[in-house]
Amino acid sequence: MRITKAAGALGAQLSDFNIVDVIESDEAFAAVHAALLEHEVVFVREARITPLQQRAIALRFGPIEGHPAYDVVTGTADVQILESTADKPSKIEMWHSDMTFRPAPPMLTMLHGQVIPAFGGDTLFASMTAAYDALSRDMQRFLDPLTARHDFAHGFKESLAEPGGFERLKGALADNPPVDHPVIRTHPQTGRKALYVNSLFTLRINELTAPESRAVLDLLIRHATTDEFTLRVSWQPQTLLMWDNRSTQHKPVNDFFPQHRRMHRITVAGDVPC
Repeated sequence: MRITKAAGALGAQLSDFNIVDVIESDEAFAAVHAALLEHEVVFVREARITPLQQRAIALRFGPIEGHPAYDVVTGTADVQILESTADKPSKIEMWHSDMTFRPAPPMLTMLHGQVIPAFGGDTLFASMTAAYDALSRDMQRFLDPLTARHDFAHGFKESLAEPGGFERLKGALADNPPVDHPVIRTHPQTGRKALYVNSLFTLRINELTAPESRAVLDLLIRHATTDEFTLRVSWQPQTLLMWDNRSTQHKPVNDFFPQHRRMHRITVAGDVPC
């Protein structure tokens, strides 16, 4: 397997191997897993796999976790559909790590490109380990004991405001009350520390006053997406993209309107951040 770095802080393209081998081969899985831990985001071009093969690859990393707001591919229980059309454009345009509104957010997200616009629709990523490492020692010490509140309702406020949105998502609201996570989390496998707040789901830092919390969150959110910490992935049909939610944030670039964009998405269950 060839590993080609895609940016300075994070990201790598994997080539010269068959991604389907990960399903049965421990050696192939170990190589992909090691690349993911080192580079935080990895992608494979021309990964011609079925939804069930995508699911089988994801299961090598751990149990699959569903999402309360997305439909699934027919014939599967948990391969989610992310789709944007002229009639139903994407609403999520903010930097985030997936599902931090859960007590144990997913460790991995996997997207497989199905319908790709002729132009636009890239995905941006940022390394939260690089962001943490770039903070001053004093700022690291200040942030290390702090916790922050994360909220499903905050992240899906546009969907909830739509006609019928509250009724459609009331079950998800009931199942996902606000949760607290450390502002700085330690990766359970690499041992590296990472910044763990985001603009989509993080409401406030619990130990600070409201004005202090807003000021510190604004600082951290701007810092987290400094250009030197980022990667931009341009989509092609059949691209398979995987990222580590424990140490990255991402943001879709919704500049392809009114074109059609469809992805198959799977999230792999994670652990309680600490």
